[in-house]
Amino acid sequence: MKFIHVTDPHIVKPGKTLFGLDVHERLAKCIESINANHADAEFCIWTGDIVHWGDHESYHHFRDAVSALGMPSHLVMGNHDKRESLLDVFPDTPVDANGFVQYALDVSEGRFLILDTVQAGTHSGELCDARLDWLEAQLAEASDRSVYIFMHHPPMRVGMAGMDSMRLAGVDRFVEAVTGCDNIQHLFCGHLHRPIHGSWRGIPFSTLRATSHAFKLSLGPDYELVTTKENPGYAVVLVKDGATVIHDHSYLEEGPEFEYKRKSKDSA
Repeated sequence: MKFIHVTDPHIVKPGKTLFGLDVHERLAKCIESINANHADAEFCIWTGDIVHWGDHESYHHFRDAVSALGMPSHLVMGNHDKRESLLDVFPDTPVDANGFVQYALDVSEGRFLILDTVQAGTHSGELCDARLDWLEAQLAEASDRSVYIFMHHPPMRVGMAGMDSMRLAGVDRFVEAVTGCDNIQHLFCGHLHRPIHGSWRGIPFSTLRATSHAFKLSLGPDYELVTTKENPGYAVVLVKDGATVIHDHSYLEEGPEFEYKRKSKDSA
């Protein structure tokens, strides 16, 4: 199967910019590229920070923009999102028994679990006991099926101190839940606004460029958040027989195209 992973569009009210960037145009170009090149994907998953201020108007604008996308969209909560506003504009988004935006997608290659890591009043993430109860029940029900987890806040440190301070807090029980399962194939995150891939507790993970702004790649304990205007991106994910392949694509760098010829006079 093939699906698209997009993160952190940070949409603001129409006519407004964010950090000097036209996030609306960046989103439109993203959708245009997906439709042109990957219309055969089954769906698109947006891993949080759908809008920047959590307001209804921005959600309406995002909804209008993604209506042009030739596939279903599945939304994940981010720290800039507000549940009430998101659910007002996207009332068909599933919630769990406690009202958290958590749900399972049973697809041909296994079970996709969407987690709600929003903690009110802070940019850090949280999974309370109620949300972890839901996760553990879903993992138990999945049994030996392949599981893929989607969440905004990463549980691991990535070496960028400013972002590490805003990762998922209190991860002990989450660690117990996921490391107790040998069928979790991949962990997809948002929040970091950078293309990062690795392995955590034996689980492969990835995150990617936002369609909005980026954070400067600066590693070490004294790192402070610095916003940059690097090109945005999305990821094309191929999943088959337990194998996961991720193609990061910087869609504003598309073209011009030319035929590659091994013996071309222009080659080195």
